[in-house]
Order: sequence, then structure tokens, then C-alpha cells
Amino acid sequence: MPAVDLRLYLVTDRSLSLGRSLPEVVESAVRGGVTLVQLREKEADSRDFYQLALALKQLLRPYHVPLIINDRLDIALAVDADGIHIGQSDLPYPVVRQLLGKEKIIGLSVESLSDAALANQWDVDYIAISPVYATPTKTDTAPALGLEGVRAIKELSVHPIVGIGGITQDNAADIIRAGADGIAIVSGIMSAPDPEKAAREFRNRIDKTQELYLTDYR
Repeated sequence: MPAVDLRLYLVTDRSLSLGRSLPEVVESAVRGGVTLVQLREKEADSRDFYQLALALKQLLRPYHVPLIINDRLDIALAVDADGIHIGQSDLPYPVVRQLLGKEKIIGLSVESLSDAALANQWDVDYIAISPVYATPTKTDTAPALGLEGVRAIKELSVHPIVGIGGITQDNAADIIRAGADGIAIVSGIMSAPDPEKAAREFRNRIDKTQELYLTDYR
């Protein structure tokens, strides 16, 4: 499976971009230190989603930042994206892996310890703990797991972990200290007046926390 840098994972939402184009916000965020981008388009029709995916794939290539497609296996295949992110109600993981192949990144949302335990039998590239905190950007989620949930899933899971949901500059370091390999951000970057600056601040907090964490446990 490909190695995935989960440190700062941008999940897009055009409705939060303050009128700016999606490529503009994404490129600014990548310049600030985003390591992975997920194109999430719940309202777009297939043609629009496809065109956006193609545009972001071209944009991200020079930065060597992978493009992940949310949910839509057909779009991921059509644009030859680097991978896909699926949830508990999407196509079963074994089917997605069979169709995408072993060279592609597949991430899986987990909302409980039982979800994480089930994922241990699969060769997913990462799991996303969703949500860590309650968030207004995604309302169809399970109850917030909190830092205790992150710690419990970290102890149980055999996979790299990214936290998503309600993450801010103030609590990002806490999630890394709880055991997450990275954090996924939506509004904290998409709605930032300066996405590059916001991404850089998140990335600095992550890198400093990981450095201290590794130093403490050497």
C-alpha cells in the first residue's frame, strides 16, 4: 500500500469558501502545508464533480499532494485519482479495493470502536475518526468521540489515524497528543480569510506536537 502523509488533510466544501474558487483555496492551503486533499462534493452533479476533480488533480500534481475523492468511486476511476474516502454506508471496502487496485489510497470513516475493530481485518490505508468533536459542517454523524475516543481507537487500531470534526487551532495539538497521525480540516481552512496562513499555523502546531511526542517516547 502507498505511504500516506496524513498530517494536515484538507476536506473541501465550496459552500464555505467565502466566494472564492475551489482551486484558489486549495492551492493556497497546499502552499501553507496541506499534505492531502479530499474533494467532497455532496451537491454537485456528476459532470461538475468530474471537472472539479480533473482541475484539482492537475493543480496538485506539481506539489506531489495526493487527491482523494469522497464517496464517488466512478469519479475516482474516471480521473484516475490517487484514492477514495468511503464511509460506513458506502460501497463495501473489499469491493472498492478490488475495483481500484492495491496501488490506490483508500480511507475509511469509523464512528465507533466496533467500526475500528472491523477495519482491522482490511488493508485500508488510514481510518478517519469521525467526529472527534461536534461540527456544523457535517450533521449526519454519530455522537462526538472526544479525545478518549481517539485514544481508545488508537490503542485498538492497526491503521494510521486521522481525526476529523470540530478541529480548531486551539485543539489540534490535543488530538495529535491523543494518538492521531494527522488532522482533517474543513471550515478552519476553507473559511479562513487567508487559507495559506491558516494551513501553515495548523501545520506548525502538528509538526511541533509530533516532534515533542516522539522526543518524549524515545
